[in-house]
Amino acid sequence: MSAETAAGNGRGDGPKALVGIVLVSHSKAVAESVAELAAGLAGGGAKAPVTAAGGTPDGGLGTSAELITKAARTVDRGAGVAVLVDLGSAVLTVKALLAEGDELPEGSRLVDAPFVEGAVAAVVTASAGADLDAVAAAAGEAYSYRKE
Repeated sequence: MSAETAAGNGRGDGPKALVGIVLVSHSKAVAESVAELAAGLAGGGAKAPVTAAGGTPDGGLGTSAELITKAARTVDRGAGVAVLVDLGSAVLTVKALLAEGDELPEGSRLVDAPFVEGAVAAVVTASAGADLDAVAAAAGEAYSYRKE
């Protein structure tokens, strides 16, 4: 599932480039559902490109560097890519990709945020045209959302 929007390339020949969002889960269904939810809650107008990188290439549970890399390249519009993850080994996979330096698009960042709430905050903030720092901050602030 991919909830993408072509938002221009940020080079002056179209709308301002939006930060891309990659949602990495051990489950393809979870990643796709959270991407759909976040895109749906972003409202009307331009939507930041968001896509899921869930599970393994054979459809099993786990994380895949290959799927994460492909997803990041898909949503990259030149304004950075925020990568949100669900569980610990997904963090390790993304950190390894970032350490390699050439696997993910330039400006990709692992964002420390709760998966669902952080994804919604990231997509809404990116869709408003915020830069990568603001998108990461908004997603991280989701840790403080109270449910009582």
